[in-house]
Amino acid sequence: MVGNVLIALVALLALPAPPVAGQASAAPSRLIVVTAGDDMKFSVTEIQARRGERLKIRLSAVGTAPRAAMAHNLVVLRAGTSQIPFVVAAQEAKATDYIPADLKNEVLAATILIGNGEFAEVEFTLPARAGTYPFVCTFPGHFANGARGVIVVK
Repeated sequence: MVGNVLIALVALLALPAPPVAGQASAAPSRLIVVTAGDDMKFSVTEIQARRGERLKIRLSAVGTAPRAAMAHNLVVLRAGTSQIPFVVAAQEAKATDYIPADLKNEVLAATILIGNGEFAEVEFTLPARAGTYPFVCTFPGHFANGARGVIVVK
């Protein structure tokens, strides 16, 4: 009998909490899958989105080169951020996985740095303002070779 009560209690604790009255339930995130390979390019270079939409970006590294020579990340920048100065500063920021600490306020979202055969996800809500939000790989050389794109928010 005690075992059945414990099983029922554990099952009850595992249930999600009911929504609070007057609170809207959060919309699920839309999943965007992006791959990056040894060619130093993203498979997706434009994402169309709505203002305030919740996105989950999954970055998969699909090449064969070793991580020390070919790592990837995906960094979403705020609208209006100048990409080239950001990426140039990022090349000197190895200690912070190529995200310059003094420009972190320009970052809307970012994955961790991954090597080939790995993946990382970042989930975030887009701003309520329409605009173009660039995304880049900040690993040295990747931006120049095409590891970049935009999220167009309408």
